[in-house]
Amino acid sequence: MTRIVNRSVPPRAAWQLEQQGLHPLLARLYAARGVTDKAELDYELKALLPPATLTHAGDAARLLADAIEAEARLLIIGDYDCDGATATAVGMRALKSLGADVDFLLPDRFKLGYGLSPEIVDLAAEQSPDLIITVDNGIASIEGVERAREHGIATLITDHHLPAATLPAADCIVNPNQPGCAFPSKCMAGVGVMFYVLLALRAELRERSFFADRPEPNFANLLDLVALGTVADVVKLDRNNRILVSQGLKRMRAGQLQPGLAALFKAAGRDPKKATAMDLGFILGPRLNAAGRLADMRLGVECLLTDDPARALQIAQQLDTLNRERREIEAGMQDQALLLLETLETADSTPGIALFDDGWHEGVVGILAARIKDKLHRPVFAFARGENGTLKGSGRSIPGLHLRDALDLVAKRAPGLLLRFGGHAMAAGATLQAEDFARFRALFAEVAGELLDPADLTRTLETDGALEGGYYSLEMARLLENEIWGQGFPAPLFMDEFAVEQQRVLKEKHLKLRLRKDGARIEAIQFNFSQQPGATARLAFRLAINEYMGVETPQLFVEHLE
Repeated sequence: MTRIVNRSVPPRAAWQLEQQGLHPLLARLYAARGVTDKAELDYELKALLPPATLTHAGDAARLLADAIEAEARLLIIGDYDCDGATATAVGMRALKSLGADVDFLLPDRFKLGYGLSPEIVDLAAEQSPDLIITVDNGIASIEGVERAREHGIATLITDHHLPAATLPAADCIVNPNQPGCAFPSKCMAGVGVMFYVLLALRAELRERSFFADRPEPNFANLLDLVALGTVADVVKLDRNNRILVSQGLKRMRAGQLQPGLAALFKAAGRDPKKATAMDLGFILGPRLNAAGRLADMRLGVECLLTDDPARALQIAQQLDTLNRERREIEAGMQDQALLLLETLETADSTPGIALFDDGWHEGVVGILAARIKDKLHRPVFAFARGENGTLKGSGRSIPGLHLRDALDLVAKRAPGLLLRFGGHAMAAGATLQAEDFARFRALFAEVAGELLDPADLTRTLETDGALEGGYYSLEMARLLENEIWGQGFPAPLFMDEFAVEQQRVLKEKHLKLRLRKDGARIEAIQFNFSQQPGATARLAFRLAINEYMGVETPQLFVEHLE
């Protein structure tokens, strides 16, 4: 069952925004999202929170500046998702522009797993680095940092994941979520944290007169990568993150983007001049992530680092092929998961679900967990076979259950059950022995039942109410698409009742509709529909643009149909 609620619109805030020159519809939408003043929508770079306010960013800058001046060897160790890949590319491009001796290393998710493990440090030591810089990982790598110390390698941790009670003994840690950090934006992605460290580094080098005899690099040129990693990692788009995303999209639309991103747009058949946050999350991000899920994320990072457009396009086409393969694997796994759920008599009443199949692909279990979570509105873990008798799982949660905290409680109640775990409120990972899966499944369900309020188990769909009749237009669709929407700052979702004039099924899974409202007709589509309407239908929908044969028309993307 889905409960439909309309977002509350504070009348005074909406009036104030409209008086300040905002379009009446935007004024209503922004007021419903907590915006009270048009100044909060100023996405110019000068509005960014100062890098100096990020705890230890200055210490990291001095550490890096000393290393560059000493011609030390730097090694970036990233992660195998889009955030980690973009953070690695941002670090590589920026440090190379400063003349640093820098290289990168990414863990193989199928052999080394996530983060700065002792095993990847041993591998890194073969390159004899003086300083290891982690991006999008490291905050939980106590053993990895200790192994680096044994090798005589200094460590700089840049991360955004939630820390445990004990921090690694690194030379420097930059993480807005570490204890004592008063930085207001706790939601930056890993790529955002690395970008901030580089801004602090440039300021430090400026103080040292480093640029007296060389040009000062413009790190704003990296904001296309920062925007991609931020949106793809599904972090909350608070104002600071919206500035980063807005500035990145601005550069894409102006044609000022890295050759790799231009190639990814081309391979996907999209025009970067019309780039939206939706493109980053659903078009570019999945193609880049496909490398880390099915192959080697070095391929993805190479796409972001090359300045050769021909090479970039070649890689982008490979990534596009991998993404299609990923979708096929995922579809098969989803069918298996749904069959598996049918064998679990209590699936509908279980507050937390854990699934495992011996044939599932380790690189795709996170997406599978997300799909099943969306279908059942329950927190879900999906596991695949790992090495040495282990299972590696990825989980996705619903509002009301902080997934990492739930895993922490599982670990406290059953010491030794979880070999490793970590993550965020809405997404997390865990590794356990295969023989312990049944115990984990029962304990996860128990913990989820305690932490979730019964009301949390009913899906709630927040909408912005009805869309005024005159706004079903191409002009309005463009206006909405050009704004910055995303996690924690949701895109407009409207709700209304329509007469259904025509309906047909496309490719056996998509529902194409012709609707009528107050004498006006409009096309609509619902992907992966579950039911067809009668003569009338109540729809939750987004106003979007359909482009066919070079002609653009407004179209409703249906998210819920009654």
